[in-house]
Amino acid sequence: MIQVAQILFILSVLVILHEFGHYITAKMFKVRVEKFYLFMDAGFSLFKKKIGETEWGIGWLPLGGYVKLSGMIDESLDTEQMSGEAQPWEFRSKPAWQRLIIMLGGIIVNIILAWFIFTILYATVGQKYIATEKIQENGLAFGEVGQKAGFRNGDKILSVDGKYQPSFNRMTLDVLLGDKVEVERNGAKVDVILTDEMKGEIISKEGKEFVGPRFSNTVIDSVVPKSFAEQAGLKKGDKIKAINGKAFVFYDEFKDSISKHKNDSISLLVVRGAETAELKAKVDKEGKLGFVNKPIDKLDYEVNNKMSFGQAIPAAVNESWSLLVYNVKQFKLILRPKTEAYKHVQSPIGIARRLPDTWNWEFIWNFTALFSIGLAFMNLLPIPGLDGGHALFTIAEMITGRKLSDKAMGYVQTGGMIILLSLMALTFGKDIYQLIIDKLL
Repeated sequence: MIQVAQILFILSVLVILHEFGHYITAKMFKVRVEKFYLFMDAGFSLFKKKIGETEWGIGWLPLGGYVKLSGMIDESLDTEQMSGEAQPWEFRSKPAWQRLIIMLGGIIVNIILAWFIFTILYATVGQKYIATEKIQENGLAFGEVGQKAGFRNGDKILSVDGKYQPSFNRMTLDVLLGDKVEVERNGAKVDVILTDEMKGEIISKEGKEFVGPRFSNTVIDSVVPKSFAEQAGLKKGDKIKAINGKAFVFYDEFKDSISKHKNDSISLLVVRGAETAELKAKVDKEGKLGFVNKPIDKLDYEVNNKMSFGQAIPAAVNESWSLLVYNVKQFKLILRPKTEAYKHVQSPIGIARRLPDTWNWEFIWNFTALFSIGLAFMNLLPIPGLDGGHALFTIAEMITGRKLSDKAMGYVQTGGMIILLSLMALTFGKDIYQLIIDKLL
């Protein structure tokens, strides 16, 4: 329920402020606003009240929201009012530059919101990120797919497409979005080139978790009940130092070694407190004993760049711009069929499942700012039904001096809405299906 409450809160903040951007710019140019709705009121609304010329309400379907402007063909597809003569208070009677500002009002507010949130966060709690330099002091550990792509355990990532990324989370994303990764391997510089097919395999099987810090110890955090590890007498806190007399330093070395002994018996050198013991253990067919290694606390690698308010303002602008660029890169990745990244686009249901199950204001505001930039980018796309589609036709009108007829605009808007609703149905359907499967299994 905490996750649901968080996503509803975040969506409510973003939708209200996005639509307020349209509302306030419409009022600036004296355009009548007939409705202002949080969420969609298909069929009925949960709440509505008319104040002045505007009906304010809350819909039951949490798929965004809308403002309905007089004299405009929008999501409501209401063409009846367009049959009469244009009135001074109608959207269609305003010059193109004013209509363009109204269409971009929501996007502008989303960008300002992100900038404002980041400014406040940086000036209060600081700019926090996991430092690439710290987390790869011992090199990095890669999953099976990452190694198949050409990485090796112990590699240190120096740059992606010629640029060094100080934030580890951003660096892993850069690898998936970039083309050439330069790594340091055994003192030499090596280039790793990722194909679209390999990126697709990483995204589908391991995601950003395909790379992580290299554990310097093998320390048991928990033992799986009735596993070979339990039968061997392994306990929480045990440190495994060697297999069959062969010592190792890193956890990935332990995994590589034990994978060579599938369905076999091995000897483990174990340190328990001040004592050292040799235990006999059986390895299963997958090359595992049946325990969970103690995870590294990534907060140990966190950097907190504390700023004054004056420093926070330009840093927040840079962060907002950087996130917008990342959205463009991710969209390009989605459009490349071989990566199959389009299969991993998520609806609010999928996003909610990734949120923490505890209420954390710092996380929520960070996520709201990030989501706000995502919403701004999505609405910039030149798709009929989105703000970017309206803006595109208005810009074309400003350049050519010719306006699309109301009838043609109605067809375009209907087509755009069909596309958007189909995409929503697919993403929601996929996430609902995954939710049901996860619950059943």
